[in-house]
Amino acid sequence: MRPIANSNLLRALILTTLIGALTAFAASWNGIEPFKSTRAEVIKILGQPIGESTDGVLRFSVMGGTVQVSFVSNNFMKAKKLRPELVGTVLEIVLQHENSSDTPVTMKLMDNKAFVREETKTTTIFRNAKDGIIYTFMGDKLKSTRYTFADSQLSRARR
Repeated sequence: MRPIANSNLLRALILTTLIGALTAFAASWNGIEPFKSTRAEVIKILGQPIGESTDGVLRFSVMGGTVQVSFVSNNFMKAKKLRPELVGTVLEIVLQHENSSDTPVTMKLMDNKAFVREETKTTTIFRNAKDGIIYTFMGDKLKSTRYTFADSQLSRARR
């Protein structure tokens, strides 16, 4: 091969690698990822749940609080026009922090342009739809962290 052909091949390879690296994925927690992890995988990672709601949401005790894991249901799949094989995969992970000392300042969220800030009288919410993560603060202390699907992941999950 001529050097120019090798150079073009190298550029194409680098470009393909960079594009692949830019693909957005949902935020994962403890190895659990929305639209990928299954109920069995969640139980393998977190152990037996301490509770389960009538709609199948599992609740676990973890260091610093609790975590609730919900799963894609048939109704959600139909409403969002998702591929049927996603039923039973994780939809959302919600961490409830009992005594967190984290604040928007310590987490460097105040000037982070990836997050949209919403405020009410009692709560401040920082939402990053691109990565599928939501932080809720009450009294300036972190109360919950939600990990859900990323916007781009939802698009790819549709039929």
